[in-house]
Amino acid sequence: MSIEERQDTAGHVIEILDEEFEDFTTEAQAFLAGQREEDKFIGFRLKQGVYGQRQPNVQMIRVKLPFGGVTADQLDAFAEVTERFAPLKKGHITTRENIQIHHVPLPLAWELIRILGRSGLSSREACGNTVRNVTGDPWGGIADDEVFDATPYAGAFVRYFVRNPLTQLLPRKFKVAFSGSDTDRVIADIHDLGFFSCTRVVDGEEVRGFRIVAGGGLSIMPKVAFELYDFVPETEYLRVSEAVLRIFNRSDELRRNRSKARIKFLIHRVGIEAFREMVDEELKGDWGRHDYPLEDLLFLDDEQADAPDLPAAAPKIADEDVELFERFMTSNVRPQVQDGYSTVEVKVTQGDLDPDQFRGLATILREYGANRARTTHWQNIVLRWIPNDSVYQVWRELRSLGLGNAGAYEINDVVSCPGTDSCKMGITSSMGLSRAIQSRVEEMNLQDPLTRQILINMSGCPNSCGMHHVGNIGFHGAALKSDGRQVPAYHTFIGGNRRYGSKMRIAMLLKTRVPAKRAPIVVERLILDYEENREADDETFNEYVDRHDKPYFDGLLADLALPPEFEEESDHFVDWDRDRLYVLERGEGECAV
Repeated sequence: MSIEERQDTAGHVIEILDEEFEDFTTEAQAFLAGQREEDKFIGFRLKQGVYGQRQPNVQMIRVKLPFGGVTADQLDAFAEVTERFAPLKKGHITTRENIQIHHVPLPLAWELIRILGRSGLSSREACGNTVRNVTGDPWGGIADDEVFDATPYAGAFVRYFVRNPLTQLLPRKFKVAFSGSDTDRVIADIHDLGFFSCTRVVDGEEVRGFRIVAGGGLSIMPKVAFELYDFVPETEYLRVSEAVLRIFNRSDELRRNRSKARIKFLIHRVGIEAFREMVDEELKGDWGRHDYPLEDLLFLDDEQADAPDLPAAAPKIADEDVELFERFMTSNVRPQVQDGYSTVEVKVTQGDLDPDQFRGLATILREYGANRARTTHWQNIVLRWIPNDSVYQVWRELRSLGLGNAGAYEINDVVSCPGTDSCKMGITSSMGLSRAIQSRVEEMNLQDPLTRQILINMSGCPNSCGMHHVGNIGFHGAALKSDGRQVPAYHTFIGGNRRYGSKMRIAMLLKTRVPAKRAPIVVERLILDYEENREADDETFNEYVDRHDKPYFDGLLADLALPPEFEEESDHFVDWDRDRLYVLERGEGECAV
C-alpha cells in the first residue's frame, strides 16, 4: 500500500487484505467439513485473531487496536458485530488495548471479521507466536509531559512487522509498547520491547530517538525490563527492533519449553550486557544494510484538524448534578496540552461494552470530539479532543449510557481477565471476583484520597492477563482441597505498582492462599489496616507495605486462609457467579500453538 493510498486515522493502521478473509473462509469451511487437521487449522486461525475458548465450538475474536486507537465509525462496527454475532451482546476491552468478542460460532467468525475489516479494523496476528498488538499512550499527542508523540512511530512499527516473514512463527508471542514520556502510561517496563521518546543533540542539532528497554514480562517469571540502549535515533529504531527479533526467532533453545519461550528468559539468563553485544553483532549482518522506509510507514494523523470548535459558553450545571459532576471531573477528566480541550476517561466496568454503549460513545465522539478515542491498559476508553465547556454535556450523555461513573483509575476501577468465563487456561471466575471486590469497595465508601489510589488487579490463573503482579493488591486463581473437595482459591499479592508517574514494580507474593469467597475480605482487611496503622497522613499504601515483612501480612490474613468446612461453609465450594460445586477444569491454551 503506497503512502498515497493509506488512510492515516485511528484504527486504520494495518492494511486490510480481502484475500485473507477469503482464505480464512475457505480454510474454516474445509475444517468444519473434516478436510483439515485441527492442529494445523488452529495455527492458521490464530494468525487471523480467532482463538479457541473453553466452551466447545465457539471462538473468541481478538481485534487489534494499535496504540488503542479507534474511531466513531469503528465503534459502530463493534456495535453491529456484538449485536449480531455475540451471544452475550458485548465486547471486552483487554489489558492490551484490544477489543475481544466472545462465544462466536466458527461459521459466523468469517462474516464478523469481514464486517470489521470494512471499517479498517484488523485481527491479523492478534494471537499466536507473532508480534501482538503494539500498545501506546492513550494520551499520546495531547499530554503536556511528552518529549514528542510516539504514536507515528508505533504505527510504523506495526506496519513494518505485521505479515513480516520474520515474525510469523516466533518462539512465542512478542509484546511491544511506545511511550512519549518517562511517565510511562503504557507500562513499557513489562514488555518484550519498550520505547520511550527522548532527544539528543548531535552535531549541534536536536535528534529524535528512543530509549529502548527489553526483557520485561509477567506470568510465571515476572521481570522488569532492562535498558538495552539509552538512545537510538528514530532512523534506527526499526533496524534495532529487527535485530532483536532475529535473535529471538533463532533462539531454538527457547522453543523446547513453551512455558519459558519468551525473550525475557534469554535476556535474564545471559544478562543485558551480553544481550546488547548480541544485538550489536546482529546489526553487522548483511540483512541490516538496506534503508528502512520510515517516512512511508509513519502513522500521521492530524487529529486537531478534526477537533470541534470551542463553544461560546459552558452550559449551566444543574444543582442536583454539582457534587457528582465535580467528583467525575476530579477522577476522569484531564486537560490536554492544547488549550480549551480535555480528555474524558470513561470507566468501563470489567471492560465490557454492549451495542448501545458502543453506539452511544460513537455519537458522543461525533458530536463533541474529533471522532477519535483510545482504549487503555486498564480496560477503559479515553475520549479525546472534548472542549472543556462540553464536558458536562458529555458526562450527562455517558450517564444515560450507564458509563458516567467517577473513579476511573481508582480503587473501585478493578481490572480482571475473563478467567473461566471463556479462557481455557482459567482456574477461577476472576470476573465474578472482580464484581464482588468492586461491590465490597464501593460499600466501604472510601473517602481518603490515598486509599482511593490503591489499584486492584486479578487474573484467573498465574499467566497474569489481568496483570495481578503490578496491582497494589493482586490475586491469581488457584485451587485447594478441603473435606475431600476442591475449593476455588486465590494467591495474594501486595505492593505492586502501575501508577502513572512512579516507578513500576512487581508485587510481593504472600504465603496466604484464600478461598475465593474470602478474597473481598482480604481487600477490606488490608485497606482497614493501612488506614489505621500508617505512620503519616501522606504515607502511601506501598510505603506502608514496605515497612512490614511477609510474616506480618500472612499473620494479618491467617484466619482467612483456614480451609473451609463443607457442612458449615458450603458456599466456599462454589465459585463466584456459579451455581454448582467447583471442579478444577483447565484446558490447553493456544497462546503458544
